[in-house]
Amino acid sequence: MSSVSMPRDVAAGGENTRLIILISCVATIGGFLFGFDSGVINGTVDGLKQTFQSSSAGTGFEVASMLLGCAIGAFFAGRLADLWGRRTVLIVSAVLFLLSAIGAGMANTSLLFIVARMLGGFAVGAASVMSPAYIAEVASARYRGRLATVQQIAIISGLFSAFLSNYLLAKAAGASTESLWLGHAAWRWMFWMQAFPSALFLLLLLFIPESPRYLVVKGRKDDALRVLTRLYGAAEARTKLAEIDASLSRHHHRPRLSDLINRATGRLRPIVWVGIGLATFQQLVGINVVFYYGAVLWQAVGFSENDALLINVLSGGLSIGACLVTVLLIDRVGRKPLLWIGSAGMAVSLALVTWAFASASLDATGKLALSDQMGVLALVAANVYVIFFNASWGPVMWVMLGEMFPNQIRGSALAVAGAAQWTSNFAITMTFPILLASIGLAGAYGFYTLAAAVSVFFVLRYVHETKGKELEQMQG
Repeated sequence: MSSVSMPRDVAAGGENTRLIILISCVATIGGFLFGFDSGVINGTVDGLKQTFQSSSAGTGFEVASMLLGCAIGAFFAGRLADLWGRRTVLIVSAVLFLLSAIGAGMANTSLLFIVARMLGGFAVGAASVMSPAYIAEVASARYRGRLATVQQIAIISGLFSAFLSNYLLAKAAGASTESLWLGHAAWRWMFWMQAFPSALFLLLLLFIPESPRYLVVKGRKDDALRVLTRLYGAAEARTKLAEIDASLSRHHHRPRLSDLINRATGRLRPIVWVGIGLATFQQLVGINVVFYYGAVLWQAVGFSENDALLINVLSGGLSIGACLVTVLLIDRVGRKPLLWIGSAGMAVSLALVTWAFASASLDATGKLALSDQMGVLALVAANVYVIFFNASWGPVMWVMLGEMFPNQIRGSALAVAGAAQWTSNFAITMTFPILLASIGLAGAYGFYTLAAAVSVFFVLRYVHETKGKELEQMQG
C-alpha cells in the first residue's frame, strides 16, 4: 500500500509514527478492495449481457446490485463496530470480499451473480466506513487527514488495478466475452483476480490492534492503554486515555442509534444531516457512472472496447495523482476549501462534457458519433472532472465522515451517512442505463453538472472545518 511522508516533529513525545502508518495502511487495503470491487464491473458489462441475456434495466440492476449490499453493509457496520470492534468488522468484510470474488466469477445465472455481488457489497459498505474510522481513531490530529487520504489513494489504486487487469485480460482473450484460461471467459477472470488482495487483507488484519477508543467504550481501559502506549508512548498514552474517557463519560450509556436525536428538539442532530449531505452529494455528481460505466460510455460515442478500457486506465492513473496532491494539502489548507474548489471545478468540467455530448450525431449504425474536436473536448473535460473529484470530494468526504462526529455517536452516525452514500450510489448507477436510453448522455450529465453546482453552496453554508482538531473536540 501507499505510504505517506510525515513531518519530522510527529515522532515527538514517544509517538510511534511508523507503527501508526503501518497499521493505517493495512486498514486501507479495505479501500483498495472497495475500489477494485467497484471498478471490476466496468469491463464485464458486455459479458453479463451476453451470458445472462439481460435487458437494459436488468443489466443496470446487475451492476447496481452490489450497491444495495453496500448500503446495508455500511449501515450495519457502524452498529456492529460498536458491538464487536472496528478490527473484527474489517475481518468479516475481508472474508466477504473473498467469497464475492469467487462467487461472481463462477455465477451461471443472473440471480447467483447478484447474490455474489451483494455479498461483496456488504464488504465494500463495511470497509468504506470502517477503514477511515479506524484510521481516524488511531492517528494524531496533526496528520490524521493525510493518513485518511491514503484511504482514497487505496480506493483509486484498486480502481486502477481493476481497470488495468480488465484491459490486460480482455486484450489477452481478444474481448471480455472470449474464452481465456481453463475455458472460462475473460470477464469471469476479471472477478477472480480480486481473490488475491482479499486473502492478503484477511491475513494482515490478524496483526493490527483494536481501536483504543472502542476498547474504552467497552470498559477495557487496560487494553486501551496498552494500545495507546504502543502508538504514542507511555506519557501521552495516559493523557489520551483520560481525554477519551472524559468525552464518553458525558453520556451515561454505551453508544446507541437514538443518540443521533437531539433530546432538546427531538430531531436528528445537525451534524448528522451534514454528514448525510456530504455522503449524498459525493454521488449526485455522477462519479461512479465514470467508474462503473466508463467502457460503455466511451463505446457509446464511438471508441472501441479496447480503447475504452485503455481510457479507464488513464483515468485511474490521473486519479491517483490527484489524490497525492490532496495528501500534501489536506492538513495544510483544510478540508472545506478543497471541497468547494473541487465542486466548482467539477461543475465547469461536467458542463463541458455535457456540451460535447449534446453535439453528438448518430452514425449509420445508430451509435452516437462525436466530431474529432468534440471527442477531444469530451475526453479531456471528463478526465479534468475525474482529477477535481479525486483531489476533493473523493478523499475529503471519507476523511470528514471518519472524524467529524463526536465519539459517542461516531459508529451510529457513520452507519446513517454510509447508508445514505451507498443508497445514492445505487440510485445514480441504476438510473444511468435508463437515462442513456431515454434522454441521452447530455441529459444525464446535465443533471450531474447541476448537482456539482449546488454542492458548492452546500459546502460554503453547512460544512465546518475539522483540520487540526482531536476527535475528542468534535461537537454536534
